[in-house]
Amino acid sequence: MRLFQKSSSTTSILQNAHPSSWREHRFGLSGSRWERLKGKDFWVTGAGTGYGRCIALALAAAGARVFLSGRRVEKLRETVDEGTALGIDVRQCIEVPVDIRSEEDLVRAVKNIQLVTPSLYGLVNSAALPQSGEAAFPLTAQSGACWTNLLNTNVTGQWLTCKAAMPLLSHGDGFRILFLSSFAGWASTPGFGPYNISKSAVNTLGVSLAAECGVRYPEKDVQINVLVPGEARTEMNQGSTESPYAVVSMVLVLLSHPPGGPNGYFFSRDGRHLAFAYTSEYPRSLLTVH
Repeated sequence: MRLFQKSSSTTSILQNAHPSSWREHRFGLSGSRWERLKGKDFWVTGAGTGYGRCIALALAAAGARVFLSGRRVEKLRETVDEGTALGIDVRQCIEVPVDIRSEEDLVRAVKNIQLVTPSLYGLVNSAALPQSGEAAFPLTAQSGACWTNLLNTNVTGQWLTCKAAMPLLSHGDGFRILFLSSFAGWASTPGFGPYNISKSAVNTLGVSLAAECGVRYPEKDVQINVLVPGEARTEMNQGSTESPYAVVSMVLVLLSHPPGGPNGYFFSRDGRHLAFAYTSEYPRSLLTVH
């Protein structure tokens, strides 16, 4: 199995663009691609911290309406406050608190979104938990409760979110779904087995959903993909010096792609096109179409 080929990549991805200068660099997007996001409706889970917060604010900067979801209302409000500090018009940022592990909570969240819009253009699945420190050897010593909580959040919750959002996503002419995975999904690191397994499952969930939706909605422009965001300073990784905004450029490139773009592929935040199991690298640059 090949992880990636150097010939399969998208160049001009900005990983070090300072968010306060977003008007100048637009996170590496051309003017036309930036405009493609304006007026679109996106739902971002895990929007209270880390990658989810950065992605949500970048979408709002581009003029999209963004539904911010997470379990902690205070963190969602911190996201809005950060957007204000960056000079982003946050009036289109709408807080929708939700626990993605709960089907009832997701039904309520979708009803709240439907009060604002009949459709969604995109869904970004960013909510996730790290490996619990309960046991040094979790696959042989961790409790069933820790296993269940991790898998329910990192895998089942993301599936439930997609399922709950599908009536809104399929309402228009096409839609985008992005799953944030990890190189842990390719790994077998001792001490991180349950987390590795959860991310491997997210990889399979992403491409399987892409294949199913491609068949179910053949008349629509469906683009469902998986992105490895890499390491950055988040609640999961306080020791990193990398800004979580490093993921934004590649995320916006994928979410702004015109019709006919990738569906069921893997990418890295630095522009590399990845392979996983039977899925080969996406063969074209993501920026060749404007």
